[in-house]
Amino acid sequence: MNQKKPSLVIFCKRPKLNQGKQRLAEDSSAESALTIAKALLDCALEDARNWQGAVVLACSNNDDMEWAKSLNLNAHVIYQLPLNQSGNLGERLNFIDTELRKQGHQQLVFIGTDAPMLTENHYQEIELALKDNDIALSHADDGGVVIMANKAPWPNLTDLPWSTEKLSLSLSQLCREKKLSVTYTLSGYDIDYMADIKKLLIDLQTDLRPARQALLLTLEQTFNDLTLLPKVTTHA
Repeated sequence: MNQKKPSLVIFCKRPKLNQGKQRLAEDSSAESALTIAKALLDCALEDARNWQGAVVLACSNNDDMEWAKSLNLNAHVIYQLPLNQSGNLGERLNFIDTELRKQGHQQLVFIGTDAPMLTENHYQEIELALKDNDIALSHADDGGVVIMANKAPWPNLTDLPWSTEKLSLSLSQLCREKKLSVTYTLSGYDIDYMADIKKLLIDLQTDLRPARQALLLTLEQTFNDLTLLPKVTTHA
């Protein structure tokens, strides 16, 4: 594969009731959390449809492969692990990284489905950073990362402190220990808690991308009656 532009790799779960975004469900309902999860996924798919390079959907569950193929997306669908095996996020990233490189992918940009604040500027900075660095990371406000990009294979990521505030620093330290050059680009945040929703409601006010506007409407309808959120303008 003659790769002029990095491949976008989306780690995704099929939105299901009582699965995913359960911290948000504590302030609304399981049904509302599911609606939000679907709207968040649509934002990641919106980015995928605008991506100029190859797109890969990496499913967390092998049973969701057909669902992923039905999303009307020109993407290669792959399971995050070998069949009948389990592993943490680090093991899954290592597996996907290895498999895609076997297929000829050379530069990979990994995202999840819970960072709708990602913009074209985030992706452009990551792509530029990969020209001169082995690893490019977008730091998340909670200490994690919202983008992990690499043109050299990842080192063994199994023992990193996944889902903690130490992840971003630990990941960059590990890569540097393995003699890989690392740089940070424009930072961001993902959606886990009500505080994240507060920030997102403000950011989405000026984001005219259709899936982002649909997410904004969903959030307004779900949370606008809660006094802990800033007052927002409901769209017609």
